Amino acid sequence: MSKRDYYEILGVTKNASEAEIKKAFKRLAMKYHPDRNPENKEAEEKFKEAKEAHDVLTDAQKRAAYDQFGHAGVDPSAAAGAGGAGFGGASFSDIFGDVFGDIFGGGGGGGRSGQRVYRGADLRYNLELSLEEAVRGTTVNIRIPSHVECDECGGSGAQKGTTPVTCTTCGGHGQVRMQQGFFSLQQTCPRCHGSGKIIETPCKKCYGQGRVEKQKTLSVKVPAGVDSGDRIRLAGEGEVGENGGPPGDLYVHVNVRPHNIFERDGNDLYCEVPISVVTASLGGELDVPTLDGRVKLKIPAESQSGKMFRLRGKGVKSVRGHNVGDLICRIVVETPVNLTKKQKELLREFEASMTEDSVNHSPRAAGWLDGVKKFFEDMKS
Repeated sequence: MSKRDYYEILGVTKNASEAEIKKAFKRLAMKYHPDRNPENKEAEEKFKEAKEAHDVLTDAQKRAAYDQFGHAGVDPSAAAGAGGAGFGGASFSDIFGDVFGDIFGGGGGGGRSGQRVYRGADLRYNLELSLEEAVRGTTVNIRIPSHVECDECGGSGAQKGTTPVTCTTCGGHGQVRMQQGFFSLQQTCPRCHGSGKIIETPCKKCYGQGRVEKQKTLSVKVPAGVDSGDRIRLAGEGEVGENGGPPGDLYVHVNVRPHNIFERDGNDLYCEVPISVVTASLGGELDVPTLDGRVKLKIPAESQSGKMFRLRGKGVKSVRGHNVGDLICRIVVETPVNLTKKQKELLREFEASMTEDSVNHSPRAAGWLDGVKKFFEDMKS
């Protein structure tokens, strides 16, 4: 094989890392692999040369010998691979299997890395809070069912004292491959389902799954100002991963229960304040509840039902900033009920006194009556 400097062949420096060497080789293999250059002897020779350099420089012992003694310190025929075929049995898809595995989420499931590694599933927990808890913030303990690593088998799935064996169908790759010319079809091994291992004696506790279901208690800190629809992420508190994969996350979804007095809209709070006819007519002052205690609300004379009063800064502090909403009070004039005979007589006297100058006392009613009268007149014409 070629006596050119291996580092020069791959275009890397002598202190290049293994990852840099592999990256350089893959770049050259993409360009010169025989599957991509049929009937091209020059490309074939360059691929063999690059592969020889790669196989020596990615082997720690061979690289040390080469760095000290040059080509005399290594065996080129061994580095070139088994037999005289020149490719060591490596097809185009063999070389790039780990690359494509990383791109498409194999996470170590390529043909050479053994067992597939899977990230654990994310979990969801619905947390109900009172309005007071949501506004002020709180800490709650929750219990969730989750899959955790089996302590009996250490997550291997095999009975204690035994170990999984390499799958003979895929040779431990987790994938089986069918080659048709330049194209290669790769699919999950039907026997080991992509794990690369076969469990001959399953663990009696987890039945070969490597995971068991368990209830766990978590303390969740709820920040002040959260609202329905917000969610809190607890990293790593989801399902445990498979084959040593990372765990998923737990998402706590917040739902705020309806309140007897207040209704929330963003950072503002709304409430209805019932007042008597006398207070609406003559004005007055009354106590209004807020989340921080009572405050005085001044009702001006001649206030109409539905009038809004805004109390600045008495709403909710935003969970994502320092803005504080308002409390908006809507007054509702309440019609008196369960009147005594005397009270009814007084109301009739009051109504009689009002009709003498209805335009001044009840302008809206007078305007409405004028509109009704005109409506019927227009219908007759």
